[in-house]
Amino acid sequence: MINIITPINQLGYGIAGLNIVRGLSSSTDLALWPIGQPDCPNEEKYIDPLRKSIQNAIMPDFSAPCIKIWHQHDMSQFVGRGEHIGFPIFELNKFNEIETHHLKSLDRIFVCSEWAKDIITKEIGIKTHVIPLGVDRAIFPDTATESSKTIFLNVGKWEIRKGHDVLVEAFSKAFESSDDVELWMMCDNPFYSKEENEEWESMYKNSKLGSKIRIIPRQQSQKEVYNIMAQCDCGVFPARAEGWNLELLEMMSCGKQVIATNYSAHSEFCNEKNCHLIEVDELEDAYDGKWFRGQGEWANLGEPQIEQLISHMQTVHSTKSLNTEGIKTATHFSWENTAREMLNVLSGA
Repeated sequence: MINIITPINQLGYGIAGLNIVRGLSSSTDLALWPIGQPDCPNEEKYIDPLRKSIQNAIMPDFSAPCIKIWHQHDMSQFVGRGEHIGFPIFELNKFNEIETHHLKSLDRIFVCSEWAKDIITKEIGIKTHVIPLGVDRAIFPDTATESSKTIFLNVGKWEIRKGHDVLVEAFSKAFESSDDVELWMMCDNPFYSKEENEEWESMYKNSKLGSKIRIIPRQQSQKEVYNIMAQCDCGVFPARAEGWNLELLEMMSCGKQVIATNYSAHSEFCNEKNCHLIEVDELEDAYDGKWFRGQGEWANLGEPQIEQLISHMQTVHSTKSLNTEGIKTATHFSWENTAREMLNVLSGA
């Protein structure tokens, strides 16, 4: 048996937790302690594993390992006497005092990428294993668009970290009002106030090509997210740092072209064959005045990076095609593979 603590919802950690529980439960017994109120699709393939795993938590095996899929600053609560394994998804290359304290309390750590493992090795010094996350290709199958219009899509809550401040600038410089293009932004941030979300939206709508920008509300399920992605031609993600970037891999699974910075966790699955890469010259202190206040570093997005982003968007518009290499990548990075890798580590294989 494995004891597991994770959120189950439609946010990043919750989607990872939901699919990991589903994947593991097909091969081993789980005892699940959800963080917060569980929220998952009303489908048997999700409901049955969750129900059984929560039921197992009534009489758990306290000697079994316990995995906690959660933030690095909150790793103190575990179940049982077995090995305590943290699975944090973090964006910066350094940890503050609280994060370090919590991470060093663990017996071992799972991370999504080699990039993250290198940081844990340097900063924490605890045995760490790379467990890449995945995508469900039954929900995100490849699909071609028929329209002559090129639609770019960004998915991810409004943040400086995600490069939303430079994306609007690049889009405005890449195209003219006569170009048959649109930029769709599905970026509502549930942790922002209404006014903060509206401030970001206004920045985009009041830009030079604001009439070609569509603000899309947060969707309630991954199938609804797919319905949006299926209409688009390219996912554009000029992020300064990412802990994984589920939406980038989902766009690859849909066969869409993608643009992304060649830095941080998504470098685990992005390469020059499946992605239009924005090369990064240097790092800078991570500061946005809201979530990050210089406790680590992220990619510096200067004029060279903006010019690369502009060039990639223009290239996609002029040569639209199916991202066959992205589809191959998505096939490899499945949730089944995530569960298999976790079981291999736990069994010592």
